[in-house]
Amino acid sequence: MAFIKPFRALRPPKELADKVAALPYDVMNVEEARRMAAGNPNSFLHISRPEIDLAAGTDPHDEPVYAQGRQNLADFVRRGVLVQDDRECFYVYRQRMGEITQTGLVACTSVDDYQSGVIKKHELTRADKEDDRVRHIDCLDANDEPVFYLSRSSAEIEALIAGIAAAPPEYDFTTDDGVSHTLWIVADPALIGRLTGLFAAIPRLYVADGHHRSAAAGRVRELRREKNPGHTGREEYNVFLTVIFPETQLNIMPYNRAVKDLNGRTAAEFMARVERDFTILPSPVPVVPCERHQFGMYLEGHWYQLHARDAVVDESDTVGRLDVSILQNHLLDPVLGIGNPRTDKRIHFVGGIRGNEELAKLVDSGEHAVAFSLFPTSIRELIELADQDRIMPPKSTWFEPKLRSGLFVHLLS
Repeated sequence: MAFIKPFRALRPPKELADKVAALPYDVMNVEEARRMAAGNPNSFLHISRPEIDLAAGTDPHDEPVYAQGRQNLADFVRRGVLVQDDRECFYVYRQRMGEITQTGLVACTSVDDYQSGVIKKHELTRADKEDDRVRHIDCLDANDEPVFYLSRSSAEIEALIAGIAAAPPEYDFTTDDGVSHTLWIVADPALIGRLTGLFAAIPRLYVADGHHRSAAAGRVRELRREKNPGHTGREEYNVFLTVIFPETQLNIMPYNRAVKDLNGRTAAEFMARVERDFTILPSPVPVVPCERHQFGMYLEGHWYQLHARDAVVDESDTVGRLDVSILQNHLLDPVLGIGNPRTDKRIHFVGGIRGNEELAKLVDSGEHAVAFSLFPTSIRELIELADQDRIMPPKSTWFEPKLRSGLFVHLLS
């Protein structure tokens, strides 16, 4: 059973929603965040990336950064940039990017469900990133950014949400990247009860994007429980902020790779080694893989199409047959020496939304020696792996469009 709970969102008045809304904290570096928030004191980046308000070069993990975030959140509330709803609600959030439309339910989900496996994960977390989110959430006393979840399709749930989305929305705006964002408030107790009951019949939810925020929510709950002798299990810190989308509406893009050097090999030696496990064909145009087990490779100003040889593909292995696994196990590790992509500083991951132009830019700049474009992991593969309690290689999925932060915040007390 999947437990969901309405909550009193802290959110912007409708006339400020487009000014507050910001991309998630982890899809940009600090310089990009500074540029995005420049001239906009209401950008949510002042809360999600508070280091932008401190001196250049400040370590984003220093205590003053977390304190600045809490101060900025209090300032947003004081100035009326964020106002808390007076009753518990669900919210329906729709995004449109070109031909892609995804409509999800904004709700709180249970730490217990995450820890017991009702909420299924597909990636491991990094200790440093998890620690950062624990400190950020605990200091803010809020889940400031939602976790992106998916659920199996339910005709009843989707029909209810479609009916809600037929009414006039609370927010409706388009961001600079051309993505439209529309939000409806679900305050009717009957509708809230109906949605809660329908989700209770769903056996599992799946983390699409936000493993570190999910894990951090669990650790924050443990910290709060230890400090609260009157803990009942009903406190707000026992749940955390999510947006749940049906599996049929989600769009996964590839998560591409670039590597800083050829591990001591010349380009010719590297190519000869790669050819043991992959066919290599020169390409006059950037390679956007159009099928499983096909890869693009950019090296010394030239694109190549790679295809995994049959001998390296084991279709019976749900993890090993993933393209991210094939690239890791048969090229990145044995040829380039990237044994642990979670910690190796020589590898750089590039979200598919940035396109092959970003891969070529990284290599042409001299900062990286080679880059790879991949075919995206499918929703079916993600669900199958998660149901088996198996783990994908890091950075296997890039979901787009990204949820905007700042449109709803969940306070923990």
